[in-house]
Amino acid sequence: MSAPDPYLAPGRYIDSDHPAVRAFAREHAQGADARERAVALYYAVRDGIRYNPFLDFSTDAPFRASSCLAAGQGFCVGKAALLAASARAEAIPARVGFADVRNHLTTPQLRARMGSDLFVYHGYTELLLEGRWVKATPAFNLTLCQRFRVRPLEFDGREDSIFHPFDAEDRQHMEYVRDRGSRADVPAEEILQVFRETYPALYGLGRDAARENFG
Repeated sequence: MSAPDPYLAPGRYIDSDHPAVRAFAREHAQGADARERAVALYYAVRDGIRYNPFLDFSTDAPFRASSCLAAGQGFCVGKAALLAASARAEAIPARVGFADVRNHLTTPQLRARMGSDLFVYHGYTELLLEGRWVKATPAFNLTLCQRFRVRPLEFDGREDSIFHPFDAEDRQHMEYVRDRGSRADVPAEEILQVFRETYPALYGLGRDAARENFG
């Protein structure tokens, strides 16, 4: 008996077997083939789940797909996990990828909380479509992009959807500074350890961090 495909099997954080995740996938995965269904899921997660980095990182809930869905909000890793879980629920192989990015347009509020414009372990999704892995970044919802005048990330299932280096006004926006590779599930403990080291002020807020909203 062959081992299960790790990119199709449920994970601790990419919990594609959760009833709510499966229902979300069934509702939104519209299309004639896997690519079209994946694109539909991308937009459902991008715009249906509000981006919010002010979360309680004293627990691992922000990293779990079903928790992100239940909250209706999440940061990049939680939203990437939800897209991966939804894809797996529709039998589309998926995994999560990570990179450190410098956000040259981060808000003063978020920079003050983080003490930096460097976002370590920025998360995105990788989907196996038409025989190749394609990157999809569902982090910033459309209304957030419109408010901050940055170009929303589109996804067609064929080309990588990653952050733009410049915004709609040609201001320097996102800079990828380190590739941290891809995983079959979210390495939450590893990420939390790096968060503790990189953002001691934000991490120390615990539950108080979740009292604010972003955007």
